Amino acid sequence: MTDPFSVLPRRDVLRLAAASAAVLSGAVRAQPAWPARPVTMIVPFPAGGGTDAFARPLSGQFTKQTGQTLVVDNRGGAGGTLGASIASKGASDGYLLFMGAVHHAIAPSVYPKLDYDIERDFVPLLLLANVPQVVVVNPKRVSANTIQEFIAEAKRTPGKLNYASAGADTSHHLAGELFKLQTGTFITHIPYRGAGPALADLISGNVDVMFDGLGSSAQHIKSGHIKALMVSGAQRNPAFPNVPCAREAGLPDYTVTTWYGLWAPKGTPAAVQTRIVDEMKKAMTADESKTIWANNGSEIPNLVGPQYGAFVNSEIKRWAGVVKASGAKLE
Repeated sequence: MTDPFSVLPRRDVLRLAAASAAVLSGAVRAQPAWPARPVTMIVPFPAGGGTDAFARPLSGQFTKQTGQTLVVDNRGGAGGTLGASIASKGASDGYLLFMGAVHHAIAPSVYPKLDYDIERDFVPLLLLANVPQVVVVNPKRVSANTIQEFIAEAKRTPGKLNYASAGADTSHHLAGELFKLQTGTFITHIPYRGAGPALADLISGNVDVMFDGLGSSAQHIKSGHIKALMVSGAQRNPAFPNVPCAREAGLPDYTVTTWYGLWAPKGTPAAVQTRIVDEMKKAMTADESKTIWANNGSEIPNLVGPQYGAFVNSEIKRWAGVVKASGAKLE
């Protein structure tokens, strides 16, 4: 087959090549830099929970530094899986983000028919926050001042005490079940449609206790509306230095953290992913954000891209073991 350019004079070929390059260059320049319009971040829990404690400040800081609004779209239901399902089917242009949590590493073990896969249908961007679980009680309903007193009360009256969670098989639920396994107690589980509604009922005195993420409980502990008896893990949290840790309380294996992370739908361009991560890291490390993260009991994580994806994968495997050991089932 004859090369069409072989019949053209050399100078015409060069002119044509230059014109084509100019067109391509113009097309590249025509692509607006991200973000060129408001960005929507789906938060799969009702407003007022631990996710919101980080999502709202992040949204405000993002708007300050980019001039574009980061819209927090709360889509609660089904332990966070409803919002995840919606996000997995969204546009992969960088203008739809998904802020999930540890619950989404638990879901594959307890929801047999999820219509999305957190590892297959999303691109992992970065870990946003990581806070310990805290045992909090309503002081008007629970007289215990220490975790040891609380355990003793629970053993004296099996089933009398109840605990609220963000929903069946969320980290709140499994943290409660793990506590029961390790202390030999029975506390009645009451699931809600998110940490916000559960926490509201704890504060109002409709339930006794909650195994909550420190991010959502922090301000209410400080105000005295609820009382913290113990944080999970092997050390006290700097935001609440007077609250004993699980190791001190004689529960060295009670390590439960609530983490929050950011994903984008699969297919989001790599260059846009990089821009998102850069802007989010900038927002998280602003002085105002650092203060908020610290007050909520979290350091500023530094886990992005494939490393964050590997972390999520390890959490899926770890929680599968907890689900199996606790016998937790959908309620």
